[in-house]
Amino acid sequence: MQPNKHFSWVKLIPLLILLLALGAFFYFRLYQYITLETLKTHRELLLQWTSQHPVYVGGGFILIYTIAVAISMPNAVLLTILGGFLFGPVLGTLYVIIGATFGASIIFLAAKTAFHDWLYHKAGNWVKKISNGFQNNAISYMLFLRLVPLFPFWLVNIVPAFLGINLRTFFFTTLFGIIPGTFVYILLGHGLGTIVAQGKTLDLGIIFRWEILTPLIGLAVLSLVPIIYKKIVGAKHGT
Repeated sequence: MQPNKHFSWVKLIPLLILLLALGAFFYFRLYQYITLETLKTHRELLLQWTSQHPVYVGGGFILIYTIAVAISMPNAVLLTILGGFLFGPVLGTLYVIIGATFGASIIFLAAKTAFHDWLYHKAGNWVKKISNGFQNNAISYMLFLRLVPLFPFWLVNIVPAFLGINLRTFFFTTLFGIIPGTFVYILLGHGLGTIVAQGKTLDLGIIFRWEILTPLIGLAVLSLVPIIYKKIVGAKHGT
């Protein structure tokens, strides 16, 4: 069955809701509460809440993180650091991965619903060829995009929606692909107390250090091995 060629405003509703939520985030200046200074100032109170109500705080954190990713909130990395600070390396990583994966899936579905069918018919043949090539190696390409921290997270949430990637592939490649990078920032947040006590500052660019970036790029390259293998085998058989 061919996708509908006509643009539908109804399909824009989920995406418009997310955009309105992002607009509200800036209008009410909620960004002023998501800073390192705020975290440092209220760290004792946050730890107390987490100790007294671990289930509620954990659930609330996952919900907030999901919404933050769904609306493509800037500086979401600070929430990742907060997760490491409040819940430690294991639970912090788990909570962030859950929130990030569900949030990414929400914006992915909203963008796919709003524009994919319409763009598919408006795009030229070369765009369709790119889309088909991406779909044929979707798992490898998605893992590569998730593992390399050079690509903005919000961009990788949206672009695959235009290339025909299905939700299942998007969900699981996001779930597993973000683990290494998330764990780096979780460990940074876990050591926040020590860093503050020593009067040091957090290095948010830590993931771009070569000793951390190199293994991540290595994993990303490994994710492309199946594609390279297909190309080699295809060339040998003249396909």
